[in-house]
Amino acid sequence: MIILVANIGSTSFKYRLLEMPQVTALAQGRVERIGEAGGDCPDYDAAIARCRAEIVGKGKPLAALADLGGVGFKAVHAGPLTGARLVDDEVLAAMEEFSFMAPAHNPPYIAAMRAFRRSVPGVPLVALFETAFYDQVAEAVTTYAVPFAWREELGIRRYGFHGASHRAASEKAQELLNRKDLRHISCHLGGSSSLAAIRNGVAIDCSFGMSPQSGLPQNNRTGDIDVFAVLHAMKKNGYGVDEVARILASESGLVGISGGSGDVRDLSEAAARGDARARLALDVFIDAIRHYVGAFLVRLGGVDVLTFSGGIGENSAEVRAAVCEGLSLFGIELDAARNEGASGEAAISSDSSPVTVLVVPADEERIVAGATAEALAGLES
Repeated sequence: MIILVANIGSTSFKYRLLEMPQVTALAQGRVERIGEAGGDCPDYDAAIARCRAEIVGKGKPLAALADLGGVGFKAVHAGPLTGARLVDDEVLAAMEEFSFMAPAHNPPYIAAMRAFRRSVPGVPLVALFETAFYDQVAEAVTTYAVPFAWREELGIRRYGFHGASHRAASEKAQELLNRKDLRHISCHLGGSSSLAAIRNGVAIDCSFGMSPQSGLPQNNRTGDIDVFAVLHAMKKNGYGVDEVARILASESGLVGISGGSGDVRDLSEAAARGDARARLALDVFIDAIRHYVGAFLVRLGGVDVLTFSGGIGENSAEVRAAVCEGLSLFGIELDAARNEGASGEAAISSDSSPVTVLVVPADEERIVAGATAEALAGLES
């Protein structure tokens, strides 16, 4: 079955065409600056038309659109509605209901899904929600200490995101170590970052809470914060709900601390020049990662493998070293040369380290394509 995986950004559309279950890449591409000045695609309909022209036709990966088995989306948040779902009115309505919790993610995905329904009406669409990997997390872990009716009536609970990336890291760790019975801490570090605690391939905890704004400090999103600190700022500054939500989702995180860039590469360069706030932003980021590493060591009762994925996790030897510093008591020992020289998939732990430390390139598209093909095969059977 051939699956088109659509990765949607607020003004971008990246795609990969994969033949499943072989995971053979047939094509890939991207369209940037959708709807922006200087861009040449005014909307997602135009971007999809370009994609279709690039992959369908004589001499192209698909001879006809009918050869496309389905389109898979790495969807983010639909509250209690989770798993791999056919995109229908119920799914779109649930995503709209939770758009306030994922303002950078849900609206562009909803717009793109609707555009695909118009552009390729005969092709089934499947949304794999990022929350799906956490379906087996214990209720005690997902429940907030608020009136229980909020959970039952409003869906207020911890969910967890980056599920496709953490699942891919789990599968790769099991493959490389030839073991299923792993206690695994997965670090997805990028513009948006999170940690997951995984036992025997099943997620049991995640640093995210109800929204992608929680957990670790993100590029420009706040991460964990005392809710009464926010209420205090609202009361003192006269902020309304929408205004404070905008600040927390776009002017906070590493950007908020540094006063400049939230990109770890820029922060590292600035810190090296003596910029104290850039250094502070990096230190806050590292401290938050180590906080969750410690919490998940307890949650798992130890760890067998620690993995780093995402743009920062895969490319920043500095961050990896800082996260693992002083953790030899817990069996985590890096080999400095391996860490500095790591490129792509790599083992960076020392030969004597009881815990294997791996760099694992993110492979979310494979997870989305697999879930999409499985969901569609289930409908056919």
